[in-house]
Amino acid sequence: MIPLLTADEMRATERQAIETWGIPSLVLQEHAALGALRLLPPGEPLTVLAGPGNNGGDALALARLARLEGRPVRLFALADPSAWKGDALHQARLWQGLGGGIEHTSDPAAAVRTWRGWVVDGLFGLGGRPGLEGAAAAWAAALNGSGLPVLALDLPSGLDPDRAEVPDVVLRASRTACFGALKVCHGLLPARGWCGEITVVPLPLDREPAGNLKLLDRPRLAPRNWDAHKGSFGHVGIRAGSLGMSGAAVLAAKGALRVGAGLVTVLCEPEVRAEIAAQVPEAMVRAWKGAVPEEIDVLLAGPGGIAQVPEWDGPLVVDASALKEGEGRRWMERPGTAITPHPGEFARLFRLPRPLLMEERLAQARQVGTGKPGVLLLKGAQSVVAGGAREELWINPTGNPGLATGGSGDLLAGMVAGFRAQGLPMREAVAAATWFHGAAADRLPGPGLLPSDLADVLPELLRD
Repeated sequence: MIPLLTADEMRATERQAIETWGIPSLVLQEHAALGALRLLPPGEPLTVLAGPGNNGGDALALARLARLEGRPVRLFALADPSAWKGDALHQARLWQGLGGGIEHTSDPAAAVRTWRGWVVDGLFGLGGRPGLEGAAAAWAAALNGSGLPVLALDLPSGLDPDRAEVPDVVLRASRTACFGALKVCHGLLPARGWCGEITVVPLPLDREPAGNLKLLDRPRLAPRNWDAHKGSFGHVGIRAGSLGMSGAAVLAAKGALRVGAGLVTVLCEPEVRAEIAAQVPEAMVRAWKGAVPEEIDVLLAGPGGIAQVPEWDGPLVVDASALKEGEGRRWMERPGTAITPHPGEFARLFRLPRPLLMEERLAQARQVGTGKPGVLLLKGAQSVVAGGAREELWINPTGNPGLATGGSGDLLAGMVAGFRAQGLPMREAVAAATWFHGAAADRLPGPGLLPSDLADVLPELLRD
């Protein structure tokens, strides 16, 4: 898991290193500037924009280090140099001590037309207010329309480090040198799209940064024993499939099988048993008789028009038609349960307003999931995982709009059940399924992806 920190969490981490561990703040600034400089093509001319705060100090340090390398460097200050204080003032004196000049202009658009090479955005960082105004907004407008490549120091000026949403005026970056750890804006869309290519620049801190919001990393799955057999990897039961909706059961079965479940039994309505069996011969297909077979290890219920969840005490995945209005809190209180709603289903499940913005999705997922034994997978662009008796939220970074097609969620629900059957705890099973589901889409050209296409890519991803 990759932490996504708020500005306050990052400041607290740095303050701990400075005040308790004893590392000077200037040393942190030098590491940040040197790491950022390494992201720029060697030898190219630079134009550095320095704001009035600590981000300006980072920019001044980078300008000095670049000048010592022999690069042509120009430095433009947003405000009067008298505004610099503390470390930024110290960096300004070092820059001027090398003979570096500090330029100003009232016409950023005219100035930008004469520039070559890379531009370093050191206007505002963690301490900046969201959105740009005045001279800073003029710089953003000039650079956003210039075609010049921009390296942002820590984050593009104007972004709110704590939010996914993008203010009206932001300086778009080609690359971002993120200092110490990713911030919320680096991990969540649409803000992530304004950062360009993001590289975390390590800082000498005495502890790993931690936060309650994390980005899913590629899951690490245990290797299989040489003498493993189908009984080693669990038996998934899938209560799915009704007249006119047999395909959902087929896709759910393929999802469970493709992630490695040892056995899959589809428990469908009698009239569709034959057509499901013909499409997925690797699964056992039985007409529903009113009870879950004793040999089942994990049960998935809901795909393909199945609204009733059978009586069952074991691990349970509830999806699609089984996600009924007002029952969300019931499922979140049930240990060993995962629910997999899209935003519309989520709103009905919990009788809450439909979450539209990422901020709303995070707030509502935290509201219903924090500390609950059940696991919530709130699907959508950057799906959110909550619950499992934990407070932190996990965000999935994989996937693309090609997943916006019927049947994609049925495949995903089957994958969750398949991973859980192999022994992963439910929250980890949800996370693994969500990451691989999105990663499969990222391997394929789109639009026009079919869920069955995703299923065919999964074995290759798992081998990798």
